[in-house]
Amino acid sequence: MDLSLDLDAIFAKLPVYKVEGETELTSISGIASLKNAKRGDLSFLANPKYKAEVEHTNASFVLLPDDYTESKSKPGQLYIKTPKPSWALAKICRLIFGQLFSHNQKGVHPSAWIHESATLNEGVSVGPFCYVGPGARIGENTQLGSHCHVGENVSIGEDCILYPGVKLLALCELRNGVVLNAGVVVGSEGYGFDQVGGSHEKIPHLGKVIIEEDVEIGANSCIDRARLEETRIGAGTKIDNLVQIGHNVRIGKGCLLVAQVGIAGSVEFEDGVIVGGQAGFAGHLKVGKGARIAGQAGITKNVEPGAFLKGNPAVPVQLAHKISILQRKLPDLFKRFAQETDKK
Repeated sequence: MDLSLDLDAIFAKLPVYKVEGETELTSISGIASLKNAKRGDLSFLANPKYKAEVEHTNASFVLLPDDYTESKSKPGQLYIKTPKPSWALAKICRLIFGQLFSHNQKGVHPSAWIHESATLNEGVSVGPFCYVGPGARIGENTQLGSHCHVGENVSIGEDCILYPGVKLLALCELRNGVVLNAGVVVGSEGYGFDQVGGSHEKIPHLGKVIIEEDVEIGANSCIDRARLEETRIGAGTKIDNLVQIGHNVRIGKGCLLVAQVGIAGSVEFEDGVIVGGQAGFAGHLKVGKGARIAGQAGITKNVEPGAFLKGNPAVPVQLAHKISILQRKLPDLFKRFAQETDKK
């Protein structure tokens, strides 16, 4: 990582901190793990299991919890203590992101195609080879990376970021501050067919997708439009890569969905639900507020608020652990059973 970030800019992002040690350096030149850091780097302790590495790190700057006392800084090394090192690192990384990754310049790239009835507000940037369809509306300071498709009558709020290759199909709506990573598809037709005379007849999907404020969706995830009304993603929800959300699904506020989650049509998540990777949900279910679903769980029934489920089919996590322990004992159990049977 090749960069230069002044210490003053870092300290300005940390409202609460204290410094131990001294260094002649006035800027950081990189970020690295405690083990791999070198002079000029910033490192950090976010997980207590790496505590022993702090005193051996070669980093010039180390972000530490404010209650860390296990070692003292070495000559030329600065300990920066703050209540939440991981949060502090995230704020610093935002500064670095602006240096490392260029953004589209404001305005429309000559290779983009904008329909005459589309509305682009102040500060919008439209990258190379984008398409903005009839009646589309794009809010202030929103950025469209290269090869984005904004369909007919799509509405995009302010300060949104669409990375390269995002597809927003007709009638979709993004509120302010939405981030769609590369390859996201919003508003494709839902998976709906009726069997007629031995063949599968397509059911047209006439609804739309609404994505509320401050939602982020990971690369190559797909959110299907509703059959008749709307598919909705609640404010503050964060969705990982390769997630499939079916038609008429409603995701509450502040939910977390990890990679490769699959949600069938008409499922409803209440607020604050957390779902591990590769979990799957059958259609027309309700998942209660604050429920937690472990990775690879199979959900076939409604989930109570606050539940923690694991396994396929999913059961309460304590029961899942008991079942796992008993399963490991089965070979010995069958062996003893066979021995007793032979004796008879």
